[in-house]
Amino acid sequence: MASDTDILDQIRGATDLGTLDQLRVSVLGKSGSITARLKSLGSMDPDTRAAEAPKIHALREQVTSAIAHRKAALEAAELDRKLATETIDLSLPAQDSPSGTVHPVSQVMDELAEIFADLGFTVGEGPEIEDQWYNFTALNMPEFHPARAMQDTFYTEPREPGEEPKVLRTHTSPVQIRAMQAKGAPIYMIAPGRVYRSDSDATHTPMFHQVEGLVIDRAIHMGHLKWTLETFLRAFFERDDVVLRMRPSYFPFTEPSAEVDVGYTLENGKRVIGGSEGFMEVLGSGMVHPRVIANCGLDPDEWQGFAFGCGIDRLAMLKYGMDDLRAFFDGDIRWLKHYGFRALDVPTLSGGVGA
Repeated sequence: MASDTDILDQIRGATDLGTLDQLRVSVLGKSGSITARLKSLGSMDPDTRAAEAPKIHALREQVTSAIAHRKAALEAAELDRKLATETIDLSLPAQDSPSGTVHPVSQVMDELAEIFADLGFTVGEGPEIEDQWYNFTALNMPEFHPARAMQDTFYTEPREPGEEPKVLRTHTSPVQIRAMQAKGAPIYMIAPGRVYRSDSDATHTPMFHQVEGLVIDRAIHMGHLKWTLETFLRAFFERDDVVLRMRPSYFPFTEPSAEVDVGYTLENGKRVIGGSEGFMEVLGSGMVHPRVIANCGLDPDEWQGFAFGCGIDRLAMLKYGMDDLRAFFDGDIRWLKHYGFRALDVPTLSGGVGA
């Protein structure tokens, strides 16, 4: 059996980590020489044990410390060797790594939030499974109102007998109702989110995304509405030649109401927003109906406001050139790679929201 001095000399002279680990096992392992000496203490008489135990424990501490120091020295030497012999050519192109993209709907939502934040609007959210009061009745569409047929959609089964079925919200207007009830007036907000209706074709899907805007304040009129929409659309499409045309229409929750058309020009056979060669409808709007304001606990003689709404998916199609709404939700990775945005393309008005 090697002497104590020989054990320490072997540890200090180990030339690689493998040899050092073999020495550690032969000395401190389950069958190691020092481990065996520690086990032998149990068979010694008390006087011999009292004399030998401190020596064995001191040796174990010396060996443990020597192994740790030698390991650190060998690892440092190995690192120095690698640094001296291995090189990286920084002129080579980086290896491709799989990366996701931001969906156009998410990108447009960020752009909308950026634009309206600069106009002083907040962003509101609400549940997608709504009470019929919030989705219809509070918006001047009581039961059996003909306007409900235009938005007849998906209902949930009542959990208890006599309970009114809940509805998958058909617009984000319930968020506005909840905001007016919770915060009162004045209020400047947009409400983007998913909505549901029983439509399905190239320009309609059962689930789509909508953004609605609401302003409630004193002395608000249609001029404020038109200016807000012009500012929003010019910032979103990044063109100063956006022309609006407002046509009288009907919505139960606004009075008066107006459909808003935006001018476009034809470039290489495609419609491009800007100019006035033709017009297409992009959103609905109007002054908030006094009954809606009263339903939210506000005095319509004191507070007035306007509201507007449009499809986020449709805005994305018009700005970025998609021609089929159904492709937004097919999950085709090729489509997402083509139309998606890089994760670090943060939209800003100063840098261009469509950058």
